[in-house]
Amino acid sequence: MPDVIINKEVFYNPVDYVLKKIGGTWKIPVLWRLRKKTWRYTELQKDIEHISQKMLTQTLKDLEADGFVQKKVYAEVPPRTEYSLTEKGEKAIEVITYLRNYGLALMKETGIDYEDMMKKEAAEKKKKRK
Repeated sequence: MPDVIINKEVFYNPVDYVLKKIGGTWKIPVLWRLRKKTWRYTELQKDIEHISQKMLTQTLKDLEADGFVQKKVYAEVPPRTEYSLTEKGEKAIEVITYLRNYGLALMKETGIDYEDMMKKEAAEKKKKRK
């Protein structure tokens, strides 16, 4: 396969290209949250554990620059910024959903029931809030 160079970055095949666009530690978690609703920056920061403000800002900038996310800034005091998926971002969700389901199946093969783990974690968090 021929190498493809885009903006001085080398891509070895189409899968490599898409993984560089939506892969990494934080892009998929951000896209996954945006699949059902529009989120404010602070909501995303609170919901995504372990992400720093710098990484969330950079991830959102990258996703916006690549056309997966749109940013809307409201001229209010204090300023309000909202993020939502574009049509391109919605198409990426189809790929992410397929990868997620495949990942869940692979985890089950090794004896890990991730969905059950998530339910237990959610129940614990709910219990702590009471």
